Amino acid sequence: MATIRIENTSRWFGNVVAVNDISMTIGPGVTGLLGPNGAGKSTLIHMMSGFLAPSSGSVTLDGAPIWQNESIYRSVGLVPEREGMYDFLTGEEFVVANAELHGLPDPGRAARAALATVAMEYAADRRIATYSKGMRQRVKMASALVHEPAVLLLDEPFNGMDPRQRMHLMELLQRMGEEGRTVLFSSHILEEVEQLASHIEVIVAGRHAASGDFRRIRRLMTDRPHRYLIRSSDDRALASALIADPSTSGVELDAAEHALRVEATDFQRFAEQLPLLARARNIRLLTVSPSDESLESVFSYLVSA
Repeated sequence: MATIRIENTSRWFGNVVAVNDISMTIGPGVTGLLGPNGAGKSTLIHMMSGFLAPSSGSVTLDGAPIWQNESIYRSVGLVPEREGMYDFLTGEEFVVANAELHGLPDPGRAARAALATVAMEYAADRRIATYSKGMRQRVKMASALVHEPAVLLLDEPFNGMDPRQRMHLMELLQRMGEEGRTVLFSSHILEEVEQLASHIEVIVAGRHAASGDFRRIRRLMTDRPHRYLIRSSDDRALASALIADPSTSGVELDAAEHALRVEATDFQRFAEQLPLLARARNIRLLTVSPSDESLESVFSYLVSA
């Protein structure tokens, strides 16, 4: 079990502040790191992996400083967004080189196992110059996994992958999280983050905007109405009852969906009153589903707030 702690950490480049006084803890399981381009995600990952020193604050792995601490690389694997690969090598030669840098007792065997893990053994003897973007991503992943690290840091790992490759990587990361490894990945593919990450950290303009389960974060946004799609045995009667209740700010009949679209300004009261109002009028609730609790909705709200 490995834990990264970032405490009151900032990083600036001249007059540009890339990361501004961020504190967060990344523990076992899968964590999604979200934010628009230029938010500071890559800078944060580079500090977690020891490639950048914090300008202030601290970044530690199990209590030990990460910056200028070579021993942490026994426990950390990094898949950077930018490529710095040797195109004249084969995929296997590239992964073997990393295994040798880690001083593994049998680099060839470790490399073959890592390539099999990412389903790249079929192209192991091909030069990297012939690889597609998705194949390059997977061989970088194999290189990061070759020493079986307890911590895996991935910067935009889904870039360039086709749907089958993305699904395979998602399953792999999910399995690693379930094994108790600490997995952090950044991505703009919000639907996949929603499916994969048990925890999210949101960075906006270099600042820490939110942390936790995205549905819980959404419910904390009390200054924005919660939107629901509701189907019932009598939509018109239910709409009339909901309009009269102070927990709602808007009710609309959606003929195409055969449902109600409801805006609730008081989430707690709405959750309590909806079943009571329906029961009092002998209305059966068929579907009650939030229509704005996707990760994209949460992310868009936090970025625009």
